[in-house]
Amino acid sequence: MKKKFLITGGAGFIGSHLAEKLSKNSYVTVIDNLFQGNKLKINKNIKLVVGDIRDKKLVIKYSKECETIFHLAAIIGVDVVARNKIETMNTEFEGLKNVCEASIKNNVKKIIYSSSSGVYGRLNYSKKVKENAIVAPYSGYAMAKRASEVYLNNFHREYKINCASVRLFNVYGERQDERMVIARFVEQAKKNHDITIYGNGSQTRDFTHVDDCVKTFQILDKKIKGCEIFNSSRGQEFKIIEIAKIIKKLFKSKSKIKCIIVPKGLEEFQVKKRCGNSTKLLNYTKFKPSINLIEGLKKTYF
Repeated sequence: MKKKFLITGGAGFIGSHLAEKLSKNSYVTVIDNLFQGNKLKINKNIKLVVGDIRDKKLVIKYSKECETIFHLAAIIGVDVVARNKIETMNTEFEGLKNVCEASIKNNVKKIIYSSSSGVYGRLNYSKKVKENAIVAPYSGYAMAKRASEVYLNNFHREYKINCASVRLFNVYGERQDERMVIARFVEQAKKNHDITIYGNGSQTRDFTHVDDCVKTFQILDKKIKGCEIFNSSRGQEFKIIEIAKIIKKLFKSKSKIKCIIVPKGLEEFQVKKRCGNSTKLLNYTKFKPSINLIEGLKKTYF
């Protein structure tokens, strides 16, 4: 008998990839309000329910008989979040609360939650950051993500439902919104437009291909016991200006690389240095993200 899964936010970039992978051997229900579009490719094992995660009755209804809830629903994109700070936090808080209540009511065995490397805030770690490091979320989005991690931990202690929070580090890949840094650079390079970098480009990031991200969710669904937090990161640090140069070369683009002033309202999302350590994930599951950047870019765009 096929398992049943619920994915909140399953019509988004990561959620749509996850839904399609799970649907090869299982039934998948997706709840998404389509606020940020629909990237989901429907097949006979996927059911799309257009609705809001803040609707508790809806979540309870469609989580019946589900083995796991993958909770990915969130407002994303620094520009959108900056304009919708209160709604962003409400979506996080109300959404997770509804997922937890539905899990109790319907005897769901596991919750896999999509958190963010944003919880580490603006702290500049000398080494690749581990899950037990001090966290200092700075933006409202990151604060909401960290609060959800804490909520899940306490929820598990009271109700014994297995939970995993996955701190994602700059996921990229097919279908990603062009507002995100790699997708934006690629689009600019393909059109020979200026490749625009916020700030001087010396800030660093750790990029994870969406296939590795989805595999992390799938493996944790099989392995998780208790309540744990995991980094999902490649562990490879790149300066943003290096990313621009790599993409320009890869696409044989005539684009110029230009550094511009950070747009007003986005300052709170600017971080100087961020690179993750996925050793805990490796020790727990025998898996860690392995697709390197060049391989990932070719896999996505060529």
